[in-house]
Amino acid sequence: MANQNQLALIKKDTVDVVATKVKQFQEAGELHFPANYSPENAMKSAWLILQNTVDRNKKPALEVCTKDSVANSLLDMVVQGLNPNKKQGYFIVYGNQLTFQRSYFGTMAVTKRVTGAKSIDAAVIYDGDEVDYEMVNGRIKNLSHKQKFGNINKENVIGAYCIIDFGNDDVYTELMTIDDLRKAWSKAQFWGKDQTTEKKGSTHDEFKQEMAKKTVINRACKKYLNSSDDSSLVMQHFNKQDERIDEAQAQQEISENANKDYIDVEYTETENEPNPEPERTVEPVEDAKSNANQPKEEPEQMTLDDQPADNGVPF
Repeated sequence: MANQNQLALIKKDTVDVVATKVKQFQEAGELHFPANYSPENAMKSAWLILQNTVDRNKKPALEVCTKDSVANSLLDMVVQGLNPNKKQGYFIVYGNQLTFQRSYFGTMAVTKRVTGAKSIDAAVIYDGDEVDYEMVNGRIKNLSHKQKFGNINKENVIGAYCIIDFGNDDVYTELMTIDDLRKAWSKAQFWGKDQTTEKKGSTHDEFKQEMAKKTVINRACKKYLNSSDDSSLVMQHFNKQDERIDEAQAQQEISENANKDYIDVEYTETENEPNPEPERTVEPVEDAKSNANQPKEEPEQMTLDDQPADNGVPF
């Protein structure tokens, strides 16, 4: 781990830069935090967490990640009004890039802040449950769900739904079948080899109900936020954070495959085969100093311990 002098320099070029930038946003009237949110406390918590964050090679994030990416991840966190101590997000390393990834708790917090939602709730549908609803102008209305206690079993999950209540009878409902859920999970490493079921013993197998609720909450919140016309600074960073993660993942994949030999053979492209994404650059935080001594070899992505609530894997 870097010594105290090195840590002080990194803090000056990241935490202090972000704190100054946030203050400028506030003075310009571009950023307003909830009454119970302290950006200073959130950054103190994040800085303590970052000092113990490592990549998959167990190398300290503050040594291998660029200062710009550290500053960007902190800025993404603070502008969205999130705190890692509340499990609203995690810091994850991709190569030499640090990213801040929201948990579904974080996505719910941003949704409530931006839209004024009163409550966000989700429930699992089991085989044998009675579910009824109406379709009005393409939206689910008046959903009713009758459930028997004996139906509750993770092997009987057939779907899930999320309800965002804005008050005054304004309700948004997102409904997903088990096939929808599995399609959302299918890109992750826990997915079974047969591509139809969860890998035995994985988080999504052991805690299927919680993962189903997590997935439908994320989809409901993101769909509603993306359909809004909010162009606030919060929404800019909400969307930019996802772009940074995609960029960092793409850059790491390119780096890992750079020295591999390929055999040129004919193949047939299928609809399920993804097109490679072009390499893109990560936008630095304004006034943040770049790190002149970037490591030439990028370490692999860090891994998170499996957690029922949110383990950093794609939903």
